[in-house]
Amino acid sequence: MIRTTRVLAGALLTGLALLTEAGAAVADDQSPSPSASGDGSGPTEAGTTFRTATAIQQNQTATAGGSTGDYLYWVFPADAGQRATVRAKVTLPEAATRHGVSTWQVDVYDGLRRRQACMYGKQTGKAAADAATVELTCVLRTVRAWSEPWANDPLPGSYYVRLTVVDLPAADLGLPVRTEVEVASAGKGGAGDVDGTLSKPLVPGVSSAEQASDDDASAAPVPLAGEPEDGWASGWWTDRWLWTVGGGVLGALAAVFGYSLTRGNGRPSRVPPGM
Repeated sequence: MIRTTRVLAGALLTGLALLTEAGAAVADDQSPSPSASGDGSGPTEAGTTFRTATAIQQNQTATAGGSTGDYLYWVFPADAGQRATVRAKVTLPEAATRHGVSTWQVDVYDGLRRRQACMYGKQTGKAAADAATVELTCVLRTVRAWSEPWANDPLPGSYYVRLTVVDLPAADLGLPVRTEVEVASAGKGGAGDVDGTLSKPLVPGVSSAEQASDDDASAAPVPLAGEPEDGWASGWWTDRWLWTVGGGVLGALAAVFGYSLTRGNGRPSRVPPGM
């Protein structure tokens, strides 16, 4: 029995060590992945409305020129379990041409055009009259696979980024600016899992009648943003599966260990000869 106890104890410790290492590996994989395009290059223009938003993929850097006072729009896909971080950088006109402080803001909307609050980050930033650039950040909540109809939870689908100036001297309207926008995300794994999934991601489309001739008006709507590079619901494998299987294995080992103890205690003691 002592030998059996030692074997089972060793198996339990080994199982715990394996689960710890696997959990650490999953945690390491939750960091944003490297740019799929190598140099991170992306589109060089931006839309001016929701329906003309320029599509970008995560881990791309989109650039665009515009005028101070314009609304600039991009759209990117985000899947369940991802926590997206939007970063925007505005290169301002020369200080000699400006007349005072300007305030810039980046907003994010989901596929239903509901404004999504930033968990943290510098969503609004002021640029001094002599500043060369202003940088903004918005860290969104983790995208959920499903939500109640009354909730404002982020869901899988398209997400719109809107960048604009919200306060500046009137004389500075129309001055040229350069912008950079980048989106990266971290996978939150089993911590972000919920019961239930959407039947389809929230990906709005533009009807073919708006893009082509009347002859093509019967074609299916063209989505504003493509799906993630590895497909929708790509994060179905999470650390929840790992811990579920590991917990089952450890439970079975514990049951065997308990059985060995009760079996050993139930054996009749041997009476020494001559007693």
